[in-house]
Amino acid sequence: MNRPQIGTAAPHFSLPNQDGEIVNITDFIGKKHVVLYFYPKDETPGCTKEACGFRDSYEDFVAAGAEVIGVSADSIKSHQQFASSRRLPFHLLSDPNSKAADSYGVKKSLFGLLPGRETFLIDKDGIVRYHFASQLQIGPHISEALMLLRSWENG
Repeated sequence: MNRPQIGTAAPHFSLPNQDGEIVNITDFIGKKHVVLYFYPKDETPGCTKEACGFRDSYEDFVAAGAEVIGVSADSIKSHQQFASSRRLPFHLLSDPNSKAADSYGVKKSLFGLLPGRETFLIDKDGIVRYHFASQLQIGPHISEALMLLRSWENG
C-alpha cells in the first residue's frame, strides 16, 4: 500500500458514483484539478460535516477549476441517500473493495478499524500536488485544498 508521493502521477481508477455512472479519474486530466477525498462512512457525524463543508465550498472549488470527488466503501444506494439528504453536488464513488483507497495508500485509523480520512489534490496534468490526512481535523481537508487551488489560479 504505497501512497503516491507529491509530484508523482495520481493512480488511475474507475468507480461507480451515486447514480451508478462510472467515473474515471483520467476523465479530468487536462480539464480540471481534482480534490479527491477518502472518508470512512456516509451519514456519520465527521463524514457528514466534511461532505457538507465540501458542499458549502463547492462553488469556490469550481471557480478555482476543480472537481470534488468523495470516495468511501459505502454502496451506491448509501451514496444516493447521502447525496440526496445532504444536497451534495459532487460525485460520491463507491469503493467496496478499497481498491482506489489502497492505490492511494489510505491508511486505516483507530487501531485499523476505521477507513482513513485523507484528501489528495491532483492538478490538471494528473500529478498529486497535496496530501492531507487527519481523522479528526475535518476543516483543513477543505480549507487547505481550497487555499492551494486559489494560489494556482492566482499565481
